[in-house]
Amino acid sequence: MSIEQFKDQSARVGVIGLGYVGLPLAVEFAEAGYHVIGFDVVDDKVAGINRGESHIKDVPSSALDAVVKAGRLEATTDFSKISELNSVNICVPTPLRKTKDPDVSYIVAAVEEIAKHMKPGLLVLLESTTYPGTTDELILPMLEATGHTVGEDFFLAFSPERVDPGNPTYTTKNIPKVVGGITPACTERAAALYGSALETVVSVSSTRVAEMVKLLENTFRSVNIGLVNELALMCDSMDIDVWEVIDAAATKPFGFMPFYPGPGLGGHCIPIDPFYLSWKARQVGFEARFIELAGQVNSFMPQHVVAKVAEALNDVEKSVKGSNILVLGVAYKNDIDDVRESPAIDIINELLDLGGKVTYHDPYVASLAGEGIALDNQELTDDAIKKADLILITTRHGVTDYDRVLEMGSIVFDTRNVLKGVQSPKIRRL
Repeated sequence: MSIEQFKDQSARVGVIGLGYVGLPLAVEFAEAGYHVIGFDVVDDKVAGINRGESHIKDVPSSALDAVVKAGRLEATTDFSKISELNSVNICVPTPLRKTKDPDVSYIVAAVEEIAKHMKPGLLVLLESTTYPGTTDELILPMLEATGHTVGEDFFLAFSPERVDPGNPTYTTKNIPKVVGGITPACTERAAALYGSALETVVSVSSTRVAEMVKLLENTFRSVNIGLVNELALMCDSMDIDVWEVIDAAATKPFGFMPFYPGPGLGGHCIPIDPFYLSWKARQVGFEARFIELAGQVNSFMPQHVVAKVAEALNDVEKSVKGSNILVLGVAYKNDIDDVRESPAIDIINELLDLGGKVTYHDPYVASLAGEGIALDNQELTDDAIKKADLILITTRHGVTDYDRVLEMGSIVFDTRNVLKGVQSPKIRRL
């Protein structure tokens, strides 16, 4: 196929995996004028998309419905339709196993389908976050086993997803897109595709550089959050307000960037990506001690929160066992419905194990049944607030009236500095 087909949007493009990365990307391609086929293994998800109903908060149903009705986007579970495509983006999950090594089974399954149905000239792009070397060590041999030559018969590149769910300012369209190909021709075609639909493309010299870019970005955040979480633990021991320390330090106009402590890390990226990097480092005989230490500090924070909850209840001559504890927010970050790796889940499980009577309120999360916790969202009524022996703020949602919570509640443990500047004997802080 000609590279011109990416410049004039006459190519047919595909996206495998229609989640929080794949669906926004598919809609952007469709809005740019491409005919897009989205692939997923969940029948209900595919049916909903074909009705123009979005399951992703960052993709309005109105935008999805418009491109579906215009005939520019269709979803399917039939992977044989890959044979109709000129390019295909892989946007599938890459979780960690319990042993902290990457689970690339979803990538392998997607590439197996591509290898079965690829036609000459196909551009294959991996967006799933993974360890450096995945594209050339894992995907490339699988595709070359079909008898095709990379850079001639097919083209292969990596472009890390940089989605920030719930961010109203930076979206799939305007976040710069890093791309690195196996060969210069691969990079050129990948850049042409993204450049025709997204605002900025940043080409790098190889797939390994592109893979490392994403891991550096999230490891940078993990390490700095780990540092400030350790500082929070230290300040707690010294009876120093860590939030005041950070605010004062942030007045320095150079050489300092504020990061903030919290009850732990959540989401698919920041708690997980550094482990991809440390796992790969071990394969080449390098021990990523700094990165793994930050992970240990961050992983400890839910335990610290539970200990502080027990201490706060003990101050009023109560134990966790039998106490009514209302958790405010179970999503891993503010104003979204995503509970992946949310520290609130670990905190709730520990409190339940200690005999606490836990309820939660989160306007975006109707139930925790999918996380193995038999709890449903409770409305934030006056009675619910007054009934709680302790209210634990774990996620800062913009729609929650925290002033009302403080006024009616007994003890409020604020892990997010939501009540910044408010002085009250009811408040406990991280």
